[in-house]
Amino acid sequence: MKKPTDADRRRDERPVTSPPTHSAMASNIWSVADLLRGDYKRHEYGQVILPLTLLRRLDAVMAPTRDAVRERDAALDMQNKELLLERAAKLPFYNTSGQDFTTIAADAQSVAKNLRDYINGFSLNVRKILARFDLDNEITRLAGAKLLYRVVGRFAEMRDLDKLSNHDMGYVFEHLIRKFAEDSNETAGEHFTPREVIKLMVNLLIAPDADTVAGDGQVINILDPACGTGGMLTAAEDHLKSINPDARVYLFGQEINAESWAICESDMLMRRQRGENIRFGNSFSEDGHSGRKFDYMLANPPFGVEWKKVKDEVEAEAELGFAGRFGAGLPRINDGSFLFLQHMISKMEPVEGKGSRVAIVFNGSPLFTGAAESGESRIRQWILENDLLEGIVALPDQLFYNTGISTYFWILSNRKDARLREKVILLDARDQWEKMRKSLGDKRKQISEAQIKHITELYGDAVAVAADSEHPDHAKVKIFGTRDFGYHRITVERPLKLRFEITEDTLAALATAKGLARWDGREALAPALRGLIGSVWWTKQDAADAMNKAVAEAGALWPKTASLLKAFWGAVSVADPEGEVQRDKDGAILPDPDLRDNENIPLDEDIEAYFAREVVPHVPDAWIDHDKTKVGYEIPFTRHFYVYTPPRPLAEIDAELRELEAQIQKLLGEVTGS
Repeated sequence: MKKPTDADRRRDERPVTSPPTHSAMASNIWSVADLLRGDYKRHEYGQVILPLTLLRRLDAVMAPTRDAVRERDAALDMQNKELLLERAAKLPFYNTSGQDFTTIAADAQSVAKNLRDYINGFSLNVRKILARFDLDNEITRLAGAKLLYRVVGRFAEMRDLDKLSNHDMGYVFEHLIRKFAEDSNETAGEHFTPREVIKLMVNLLIAPDADTVAGDGQVINILDPACGTGGMLTAAEDHLKSINPDARVYLFGQEINAESWAICESDMLMRRQRGENIRFGNSFSEDGHSGRKFDYMLANPPFGVEWKKVKDEVEAEAELGFAGRFGAGLPRINDGSFLFLQHMISKMEPVEGKGSRVAIVFNGSPLFTGAAESGESRIRQWILENDLLEGIVALPDQLFYNTGISTYFWILSNRKDARLREKVILLDARDQWEKMRKSLGDKRKQISEAQIKHITELYGDAVAVAADSEHPDHAKVKIFGTRDFGYHRITVERPLKLRFEITEDTLAALATAKGLARWDGREALAPALRGLIGSVWWTKQDAADAMNKAVAEAGALWPKTASLLKAFWGAVSVADPEGEVQRDKDGAILPDPDLRDNENIPLDEDIEAYFAREVVPHVPDAWIDHDKTKVGYEIPFTRHFYVYTPPRPLAEIDAELRELEAQIQKLLGEVTGS
C-alpha cells in the first residue's frame, strides 16, 4: 500500500464543507448589483449579471478538462477539429483560449482584451448563445465606467458553480430573472414557472404512461413551445429518467425572449442535448419545429399575450385550414392562449402510431371567453368534438410570481384511456396548498410534495372517485361527456307593440332624426303636426290618417320613401305592452329588439321542449328565430363546483356588530380620557 504523504494528510484534514445551495448562490451573484449601482439603473443589472453568470458557470464546468483541451488544440494542425476538441473537453462545448476567469481577473490593465479573447475561444455553439446577450457592448460600457475589473473579479471569486446541479442552476437563473423582471416591471411569468407547479404538471402528463415509459428501448421527444429558461423541459426529462434511466429523452423548445433562450440553450448543452433543438423566435409566426411530431408537450404561455405583431402571418396560416396549425379558428387578438394550444395539437403524433399527451397552463379565460360561434368557442368545440381534452385541473390562486389569479392545467391526449373516451375529467385542487414562509412577488402559496402526490393519484383515479359518493374527495372530481359542454344559443323574440303620439319630445325627435336630415320636407313637418300635441293613437293606421291630414292641411310634405317613413315612425312611436302588434309588409309579426333575449340550451336537449317548458309559461307570445340559432361550447368550471353557503343568521351578525361597536366606544374612551 502506498504510504500517505504530507499533502495527503493536509487534504484529509480539510474541513468538510456543505454543498452549495441555489438560494445562497443566487444571493451571492445578486451582490454584484452593489458594484453596478449608480452607473446602471436597476432594470439594467440583468444585462451584466445574467451573461457573466452564464459565462462563469461554463468556466467552472470546463475547469477539469481545460488543460486537456488546450493541449489537444495545440497538437491538431487541421480544419474541422470540433468533434475532437469536444471529446477532449468531455462536454459538447469547449474553449481553446489561454484565458479563464482567474487569469482575466488577475490583469487589471488587459481585463477587457482578455475577456474578449476568452469569449472568442469558445466553440461556435456557445458563441451563438452569448451573442444573444450583446455582451460585447456591456464589456465596453463596464470598462468605460471602470467597473469591468471589479465585476469580473467578483465573479472569479465565486466558487462551487460547477458543484450546483443543472436543476439547481436553473433555480439560480430563475431567481435572478425574477428579480430583474420585478425591477423593470416586466412579467415574470413570461420567463418561468414555479418548480412545484412544473412537477405537478409533469406528473399529470406522464403518470398514465409510467408502465410504457419503463419499457426497453424508449425514445421520447418532448416539446415546450414557450420554454423560457427550460425548467419544464428539464423537469420532464428528470421525471422520465427517474422512471427509466435508460430512456433516450430528447428535448425541444422555442423561446422569444433572447436572454431566456440563451440560458435554456446553455442548460441543454450541459445536459448533452442537441443545442439546435431549442429554437429562437415567435412560435406563432415562425414554427421552429415545422413537420416534427412529439410524444409529450407542455407549456406555460404568458397569460393574455396578444398576437397583433404577427397578425398577418397567423391569419395567412389560418386560411390554410387544417393544412396549417390554426384550422379550428382564431381567438381574439389580445389573447393568444388558444394559438399556443393549436400549435401543440398540430404536433401530436398520430393516434395510429404512439399518439401524444399535452399539458398547458391557462388562466380562466379559455374556459368560457367568447360567445357561441366566436373563435374561442369554435376552438373549444373542435377540441371536444375530436375527443382531445382529457381533463382540467383547477389550481390554487397566488401560485405564480407575477399574478395572483386562479390557473388551470389542461391535459389533452389523442390516446385516452378507454374509460375516458368522449369524457372529460374536471378536478378541483384549489384547496391543495400551503402558505409560504416568505412571499415572492405575488406568489404566496405553494403545493407541497404530499399535495402533488395526492392530486396526481386523484387524477389517475378520477373515474372511480367520481363514481364513489362515499369517497372523501368525491365532491372534488366530476366526469362529463364531451357534449355536455355544448349548447344551442337560441334567440327569443317578442312582438313589437307600439302606440303613437305627438308630444314636444316627439316633435323634437322629428327635428333631429338622422333619417330625415336631408329631406326637404323636414323643416315644415314639425310645425304641421304641432296642433296634434297631446294626441295618442293605438293603431298605426289611425295615427297615419290623422297626421297625414294635418300635414296636408298645412301644405307640408308627407314622407313617402321607406327610409323616410322608418325615421318618421321611429320618432312618433312608443313601445307599450298594450299597443298594437306591428307587422311587416307581408304580415309577419315584427320583433321588438329591446325585448330580445337569448337562452343557452344543452346541446342534447330538444329545443322546442325546452322552450315550451322554460319560456312560454312566462312570455306566451314569444317565439324562436331559428335563423339566429348558434352552437357554442364553454366549460363553466366554477359553476360545476359551486357550493351554496347560507348567510349567517341575522341575530349572529347583529350581536357581532354590537360587540364591535362596544370595542370602538372603549377605544374612543381611552383616546379622549373619558
